[in-house]
Amino acid sequence: MERIYNVPLRREFLKVPKYKRAKKAVVALRSFLVKHMKSENVVISKDVNEYIWDNGIENPPHHVKVLAKKEGEKVFVDLADKKESKAKLEKEKKLEKKREKTKKRKEALEENKENLEEKVEEETEEKKESEEKTAEEEKQTEAQEKETKKDNKEKSENKDKKENKE
Repeated sequence: MERIYNVPLRREFLKVPKYKRAKKAVVALRSFLVKHMKSENVVISKDVNEYIWDNGIENPPHHVKVLAKKEGEKVFVDLADKKESKAKLEKEKKLEKKREKTKKRKEALEENKENLEEKVEEETEEKKESEEKTAEEEKQTEAQEKETKKDNKEKSENKDKKENKE
């Protein structure tokens, strides 16, 4: 036997404090189904439970549309419309979008990291080359200075010799 019920939960969960409302809504659902399906053994599906608890313990839904199936003495309860778990689907979509964004960010960071590493390597190579060039230039300038000093010494010695001769 299969039946669809729109179970009113508000009257029951308003009788308890806010911090017990979702719990009381589940108890109210179970007692409603025990009364209407005439069986003490009621099994509430995970989807129904999650739907009731979706908005937290203080804010359960006012009504739940359920599909009750009676097999022997057991009553199995599931959501009548799977569309009712929209909140869950929306949450999953948001989580998926966040995951994609973080994935893209990580990829972008890795690319930036690689680019930075390449730039650093290029800069270090350029620095080494420039240091080598400056070292070579310094050697050349030192060699030129030595030559000019030698030339100056020779000129001064030649002048001294000429003066001494005269």
